[in-house]
Amino acid sequence: MSSVKFEMPVGLTCRETFKVKPKHAAKVLGSGGVDVLSTPSMIAFMENVAWKCAEKYLPEEYTTVGTKICVSHLNPAPIDVEVLVEAKLIAVEGRKLVFEVAVYWNNIKIGEGTHERFIVNKARFSEKIKKLQTSVAGK
Repeated sequence: MSSVKFEMPVGLTCRETFKVKPKHAAKVLGSGGVDVLSTPSMIAFMENVAWKCAEKYLPEEYTTVGTKICVSHLNPAPIDVEVLVEAKLIAVEGRKLVFEVAVYWNNIKIGEGTHERFIVNKARFSEKIKKLQTSVAGK
């Protein structure tokens, strides 16, 4: 795998809008008791945009997996609004990608932080999962 060269431009920025649906509410997901965008859903939106951003630059046999996220949920966003999610690639360290992520509702910043993804070979990653499953099942 070390012979494969991954070139992604630092500064690459991707944006996508998401509709906050009832299924994204903290009350529904069990992460709170109110009908607002839940932190787990906000994080999923952030990861999704970063993942799609990286995918455009990878050969078909590769993908990225999320390995770390550190975010602050700054403001609530109600159900049935659209939020804008932004992921900006701020560092490439071998196969590790570091994104600055943010979510906005109109001009209000809902959340911000950093998200790390790691480039993996899909087939090798699947094999690793199978070996782990076998190992766990054997205990």
